[in-house]
Amino acid sequence: MRRVALIAFLLALLSPLAARAVTPDEMLKDPALEARARDISRELRCMVCQNQSIDDSEAPLAHDLRVLVRDRLTKGDSNRQVLDFIVARYGEFVLLKPRFELRTLMLWSLPPVALLAGLLGLVVALRRRRLTATEPQPLSAAEQQRLATLVEPAPTETAFKL
Repeated sequence: MRRVALIAFLLALLSPLAARAVTPDEMLKDPALEARARDISRELRCMVCQNQSIDDSEAPLAHDLRVLVRDRLTKGDSNRQVLDFIVARYGEFVLLKPRFELRTLMLWSLPPVALLAGLLGLVVALRRRRLTATEPQPLSAAEQQRLATLVEPAPTETAFKL
């Protein structure tokens, strides 16, 4: 019974994540155009929330962008034309997934380069560690004598009398 309650609780926590901010008054009557609008909306960043698409955001600016996307689609623009129009107006930052271009080359190439550099550093560190790890040399006679004096048990003292 506890497992069922726990699963129901977890599902209740996840349910707000599935909710969309698109209101019925924004939706287009044509299901194909509405599907295109939703696809485009998932690619655009809410400028207020920043890590949320305009499809998920309830911010007024996201609402305005969703209306703009639907307006451009009803005028006959292709998906690419709508995205280009919004990028021209708001900049490349409005895209959740930046385009692969020369000016975004560093953005796209830095994570794999950093990963390779980390792996290379790890390999070099492991090789150095393996080279320096040698068998311990046996103690010399003087070292053994010094160790014996250090380890020799201390004489026991009599208990203190009060």
